[in-house]
Amino acid sequence: MGIILAILVFGLIVTIHELGHFLLAKKNGIHVEEFSIGMGPRLFSKVAGDTRYSIKLLPIGGSCMMGEDDVEDMSEGSFNTKPVWARISVIAAGPIFNFILAFIFAVILVAWVGYDKPVISGVTPGYSAEAEGMQAGDQILKMNGKKINVWREVLYFNVFHPGETVDLTYERDGEKHEVTITPQKDENGAYKLGLMSPGKNEEANLFTALQYGAYEVKFWICTTLESLKMLVTGQVGVDQLSGPVGIVDMVGNTYEQSKSYGLSVVIIELMNIAILLSANLGVMNLIPFPALDGGRLVFLFIEAIRGKRVPPDKEGMVHFAGLMLLFALMIFVMFNDIKRLF
Repeated sequence: MGIILAILVFGLIVTIHELGHFLLAKKNGIHVEEFSIGMGPRLFSKVAGDTRYSIKLLPIGGSCMMGEDDVEDMSEGSFNTKPVWARISVIAAGPIFNFILAFIFAVILVAWVGYDKPVISGVTPGYSAEAEGMQAGDQILKMNGKKINVWREVLYFNVFHPGETVDLTYERDGEKHEVTITPQKDENGAYKLGLMSPGKNEEANLFTALQYGAYEVKFWICTTLESLKMLVTGQVGVDQLSGPVGIVDMVGNTYEQSKSYGLSVVIIELMNIAILLSANLGVMNLIPFPALDGGRLVFLFIEAIRGKRVPPDKEGMVHFAGLMLLFALMIFVMFNDIKRLF
């Protein structure tokens, strides 16, 4: 069951990504050869206008075939014949739709279970927060200049900045205070600030559901960027990356751990994963790497600035090299995922 749920969640996220490309392509008069839900052999297809719409056997994603990979195709209605800003909008639409999907799920989730406002329930005796006079009810506003909207941003701070001294701004009774907190190691060797979690979520109305839904998406976007930063700086190894196999395993484990608590808990956990994956896919696709949407956007922005295209043969070679590197990385990540399973 966990595998089926993982495939459905991942398939939905990829399909929405491709739907973004499709809708903007149609809006800009770009010929779309085929839009499909699923991968592999066709189960059903219908041609409407100049596009084939297909449902395929494997529910693991989707595709929007609009010829953007053929950088030399200048036929009527082709991707390359459209104005540069139209092409930019089509390429950017995929990641943007992922952020929109994450936001919709986040709003539903916050409306359902509430939100984790960064208000501490107390301080741990013996830690720096106590010495600085912080107390229950203080709302954390900033940490090292970064605005804090949800409690998990406080928790993740130590993950991404272990042992770093924190310049912290908090609010008490309408007044702002600034303190400097030095993390200390607990008995397990983990750095702690001595700030105690709120303990429970606050109920949301329509406004706060929209507000904290946006904060939720922002949290996962920032978390993805921080993780990439750790990867680039060597704080995290490439062998710790996870791909589709790892995602399936994560969803399966989440399902097994939550199913005893009832259907509602399973749905909540799956929505959390869907928000994470959708925001993550949006960020990853915007990385300025050849063959990814971000890499294509780089060439399009260069064209917009220069007023003329990068030679198609050179652009094609760059994207092909990037695609080969991505395939090699996918194989490496899949191997690591399988190795971790056993």
